[in-house]
Amino acid sequence: MTAHGASREALAAARERLDALTDNTAVDAARLADELAAVTALLDREVSLRRVLTDPAQAGEAKAELAGRLLGGKVGGETADLVAGMVRSRWSASRDLVDALEELASVADLTAAQKSGALDTVEDELFRFGRIVASSTELRAALTDRAATATAKGELLRSLLGGKAAATTERLVERLVTVPRGRSLEAGLESLSKLAADRRERMVAVVTSAVPLSDQQKQRLGVALAKIYGRQMHLNLDVDPEVLGGIRVQVGDEVINGSIADRIEDAHRRMAG
Repeated sequence: MTAHGASREALAAARERLDALTDNTAVDAARLADELAAVTALLDREVSLRRVLTDPAQAGEAKAELAGRLLGGKVGGETADLVAGMVRSRWSASRDLVDALEELASVADLTAAQKSGALDTVEDELFRFGRIVASSTELRAALTDRAATATAKGELLRSLLGGKAAATTERLVERLVTVPRGRSLEAGLESLSKLAADRRERMVAVVTSAVPLSDQQKQRLGVALAKIYGRQMHLNLDVDPEVLGGIRVQVGDEVINGSIADRIEDAHRRMAG
């Protein structure tokens, strides 16, 4: 979520409250994620309701009480309290509240994976699933077909991921595919990957090499990138035979080219110039 002004501050406060909640071992982060996702779906459908809950002319406590009445008995106390705190805050646009709820649902799911020791697996599976979608026009079309029902898309995903991926990966991808909320599948998967990396306070580096890197090479590369960027780095590894040698590393919008192919191309450009 790209937030501005009041919404950025409200989201930061909500993230702090979520972290405080999930730090408690008694809180079921996966259940919290499901309930936040349900509230997201409700407010995504009910435009007039979310406008009321984000109306700056209304007192924050009155909006919190309304949210409490709507959600009472339908979600757990932690979820109800979290949503009440969010509607007390000021939002730059009513849709920002829904975007924030969706992000918190994903973060809660990733926290559940972290608690169970599965976060690395989820990060890698999200990356690999993105690569599979990018390489299959037919699969992408089926998963993004507006004429297909959410049930049909969910069944297709379960046939692909069921029993083969972590439960958190399945939940995250299914929510993204069945309730895209106007985003492209690729943008949604990229956003989830960034949230997963942020959960470990790491940056993501997409590393492309001609052949798979050895464990020692991956370790050395991770250490080198951590020194460059000053943060722990998660490596998403991809193999492209057209990379003649070396590696190509992309961190956000920055590309570090170390491949022979890129060096040859650069040399040709220099000669042509």
